[in-house]
Amino acid sequence: MNPVDITIADFGPEHLEGALALSRQAGWPHRLEDWAFLLNLSRGFVALDDNRVVGTIMMTPFGHAARINMVIVDAAIRGKGLGGRLMQLALDEAGGRECQLVATEDGLPLYRKLGFREFSIIRQHQGTALPIEAPGDVIWATSDADKDIAALDREATGMDRRSLMAELQKHAIFAVLPGDGGIAGYAAIRRFGRGDVIGPVVARDASDARRLLAFMLAGRTGSFVRVDTHQALGLCDWLSGLGLKDVGGGIAMRRGENPQIKSSVSVFALASQALG
Repeated sequence: MNPVDITIADFGPEHLEGALALSRQAGWPHRLEDWAFLLNLSRGFVALDDNRVVGTIMMTPFGHAARINMVIVDAAIRGKGLGGRLMQLALDEAGGRECQLVATEDGLPLYRKLGFREFSIIRQHQGTALPIEAPGDVIWATSDADKDIAALDREATGMDRRSLMAELQKHAIFAVLPGDGGIAGYAAIRRFGRGDVIGPVVARDASDARRLLAFMLAGRTGSFVRVDTHQALGLCDWLSGLGLKDVGGGIAMRRGENPQIKSSVSVFALASQALG
């Protein structure tokens, strides 16, 4: 495979099957539906070798910020500059937005060269959920809570993720922790990869986050569940004790301006490593 002969095209629905084959080669758990979910939110590019997908990348805009994700290069041509070409396209598409991503150790040199800097460690917890009692103060969300959920998410992230919230409403089930005059936290669960993923989870503190997660896990005993969390937020040991073992993770990085977020809530579990 000669990198010179590779062409770059806009990522369209016709490329989903090829992208799925590439992510399976990389050992990623994504289903075709998971790729389509991301494509609905993103502008993407594919690298093609005689119409076969050999590289992918997506840029997901969230207002002034963006997520760079699904950066995959065929194993046969890694180390020949294709990843850098795709990254530059995604960064150009992002314009002046602050860009964030979750990197592997292998990707760190490229991302650092492009101006990204580490700011958090992400731990991936997954496994067969053990029994846990549902807390009595968490309830399933109704459509009346949609605006409160979106507002709380924006407070926690500093990003306009209304597009993500709208897409999650089609695929996920939400629970909320009621608070004074509104909600104090929320969690979402949806099908992803080998089972279910819980995230985002936004809460005031680790205690509230555990209650939201416990509510979701109480209905999933014996099922495969995944949670991606920031290592520094104190949920890792608790998740491991519930059968969701630490299976690795990544390095959260950002490039560009980083406005200080003054918020009483934090993101304790990600929607996915791709989306934050």
